[in-house]
Amino acid sequence: METMDGNMPRSLRIGDAAPSFTARTTQGEISLDQYRGRWVVFFSHPADFTPVCTSEFVALAKAAPRFEELDCVLLGLSVDSLYSHVAWLRAINDVFGVEVPFPVIEDPSMAVGYAYGMLDEQARDASNVRATYFIDPEGIIRALSWYPMNVGRSVDEMLRTVRALQRSADGEAYTPADWQPGDDVLLPPALPGSAGADWFHQTQADR
Repeated sequence: METMDGNMPRSLRIGDAAPSFTARTTQGEISLDQYRGRWVVFFSHPADFTPVCTSEFVALAKAAPRFEELDCVLLGLSVDSLYSHVAWLRAINDVFGVEVPFPVIEDPSMAVGYAYGMLDEQARDASNVRATYFIDPEGIIRALSWYPMNVGRSVDEMLRTVRALQRSADGEAYTPADWQPGDDVLLPPALPGSAGADWFHQTQADR
């Protein structure tokens, strides 16, 4: 995928609009735009039936109600076919007794992967892809993370990221390191760039 001037498009960044797409999934055809008004965690995995990916899907399936409580949609993706996805989810249910409740998108042409900068134009497969995009209700990317294919993601950190983004979305609070719901939050500095560290000590109870 090239831009009109022939240059390769830059990778997506925080604040960019999430590229829209329509694709087949394990729950029928979906469009990213249909989730406008809700938070979306859009995550990719290298391949079906792999150990790390399977562990992630089991963990995410178990945590799905916690994401739902945050009005947050989970969307998975890999380059494998829809038939492979269906067989894999059936195997997860048979082996672990866990039903995956969220859609898994097929991307055999890697078109979505290219659009999101998950892999470059020279990539012959998606074995290097384990990316996560946190998309707000307006369709804007608010955070993203990348992991190598041999390291699984933390579902607790994914949940914490959604909660922190929601808590700070109105610009009236910052969430400090290791923030959890119920912890104090930082108040934005009244004068950005002001001398001293008084702004760091301005906190308020999170309610």
